[in-house]
Amino acid sequence: MPKAMLSSALLALVTSAAFAQVNEEMIARVAAGEVAEAKASWWGFDEEDSTEALQAAIDSGVPKLIVENMGRPWIVRPMRLASNQEIVFEEGCEILAKRGEFHAIGDSLFRGSGVEHVILRGEGATFRMWREDYANLELYEKAEWRHCLNLSGCSDLQVIGLTLKESGGDGIYLGAGAAGACRDVVIRGVTSDGNYRQGISVISAENLLIEDCVLSNTRGTPPEAGIDFEPNNPGDRLVNIVMRNCISTGNDASGYVVAFPALNAESAPISLRFENCRSVNDGSTAAWTTSSGTLEGTPEGRIEFVNCTFEGCRGEGLKLTQPAERDVLRLTNCQVLDCGLGSPAVSPIMFGSRLGADAPAGGALLEGVVVRDPLARPPIGYHNEAGVPLRNVRGTLLIEQEDARTEVAITPEKLAEWVPDTVIADIPRVSLEGLVLTPRPAAAPLAPGEVGWPIIRGAANYLLHASAGDQVSFDVEYMQVGQYRGETMPVTVTTAAGEEVCVVDAPFQERTTVAFAAPETGLYHVALSPGTNRCRIADASNPMAVAIGTSPLKLISSPGRLAFYVPAGTEWFGVRVAGQGAGEAVKATLIAPDGEVFGEVDNQFSLHQFEVRLPEPSAGEEWTLVLAQPTATTMEDHSLELRGVPPLVVGAGAPLLVPEQ
Repeated sequence: MPKAMLSSALLALVTSAAFAQVNEEMIARVAAGEVAEAKASWWGFDEEDSTEALQAAIDSGVPKLIVENMGRPWIVRPMRLASNQEIVFEEGCEILAKRGEFHAIGDSLFRGSGVEHVILRGEGATFRMWREDYANLELYEKAEWRHCLNLSGCSDLQVIGLTLKESGGDGIYLGAGAAGACRDVVIRGVTSDGNYRQGISVISAENLLIEDCVLSNTRGTPPEAGIDFEPNNPGDRLVNIVMRNCISTGNDASGYVVAFPALNAESAPISLRFENCRSVNDGSTAAWTTSSGTLEGTPEGRIEFVNCTFEGCRGEGLKLTQPAERDVLRLTNCQVLDCGLGSPAVSPIMFGSRLGADAPAGGALLEGVVVRDPLARPPIGYHNEAGVPLRNVRGTLLIEQEDARTEVAITPEKLAEWVPDTVIADIPRVSLEGLVLTPRPAAAPLAPGEVGWPIIRGAANYLLHASAGDQVSFDVEYMQVGQYRGETMPVTVTTAAGEEVCVVDAPFQERTTVAFAAPETGLYHVALSPGTNRCRIADASNPMAVAIGTSPLKLISSPGRLAFYVPAGTEWFGVRVAGQGAGEAVKATLIAPDGEVFGEVDNQFSLHQFEVRLPEPSAGEEWTLVLAQPTATTMEDHSLELRGVPPLVVGAGAPLLVPEQ
């Protein structure tokens, strides 16, 4: 072919790929029901925006739609799926999110709400979004729901062969819709890579098969897992789910997560089975299962791992947190290989209890589980946040160390050797209800600007004392946690009777002064609501105290000196501290009124209680708790609780609020 003719042919090819004319004749035949298989390009193709063309092709109702490889991407805005349709994406075909669009927080590349009888097939085809753009807060509102495939309440649906990349949320999201859970779903041969929140999220599903999939390189916002099974409410379902021959690798946090605290004993029993699945070089945990930790908050059912391998993650290979009595976990012929080598304080297999758990943790059968670990540490450990025992763990382990394999039966005696019972006395809580609180000067007073107040993660509640006519003021700081965003934080001040005194909207990542004239003498309630972020007060003009309440106080990166009051007549009390896993520990020192150290713990990631039995009843004294960076790990999330004394803490050097005798 002459050079001129070749150039003309190439130009024509490029032009036809860049823009395809609408084929009115074939569209009419589709509408008449004469054609059962159609090409998307019949409705047109525009290299800059093919949304209308591709959506019209889907909406045509043709039973089988071929989306061709046009030599360049189909650039689209958010799309909708339709029922009773197979869509085949040709090899090399790319569906690309239009850059600068997808501004709504739930905008997804393809959304299916209540659709049925749908096949999405695309061996060698790719759906791609712009994760880094969506994470740029100058361009987009913070969100984690800009998915490649957003499927809610769908049934009889297959996703086969596709590669899903760089979403602003999940590669695939399966949630509940008006018709309930997604049902009869197959996800096969899919690669979900480089997504922002999850490779796959399963919120509510029944009869779900996921096989031969690769879930990789998730990073951006928690949970940052390969796959996360995480119902939102008790009515959601994780029923008859099988995951087979899948690989999770390179995800920032976990490989496989089953987190069901939102379910309860009345929820449908769980049935979830993993077969021949692998986690390779995932982040914090290879596989993590967790419930609420209470019998009332945990459904019946079974979670099984069969012939699975968990290898090379930074933290524990398995993290298992469920009530022992539910006995939901089964691991058969699995391998936990070289996990947590940089975290010697954890074991390759870690059980856990959650804050607020009221029943023993455990409930697992491990049959023929191989643990390969070059470190000299127990193969099973326990992160005990709730102070409950570990029970009902049984089976056999094959422990590989120094080229030797030893079979060990998991008996109660062996478990006690690996995880000695820590007896934590159940010292009763003291209720603030009915107490008359009055100010008391600090043992070693400091000026308001010198007092270090704790940094609280999530909702914070304070009590403040003022006399009628006082010009009250204090500062609040609304601070970020990780990549969580915020706008304003409500700060609400009410009287003891619940009458609103003032409400201030504190801007995100700023320090704001709250000021008001006290209308009466007495206590005022101050509530800060930072959501998933953190907050603290400072420079209080009047006596204030953090009210811990009936749950532990959640702190984050909060070293400093705190003070609390032990009322006259007290003979026995407890101070509870806990980190949040081996990578998030705390150093805590309890100091008596005379300045002597009562006790100290370091690198404390599980629950510890300083149990104080006074030789003589207290005369009414101030004690000090120093929280500090642990020596061997980081200080991030940690918690504090007081038992047997009023649950009120202040920054050391600030006035206390103490009960009248």
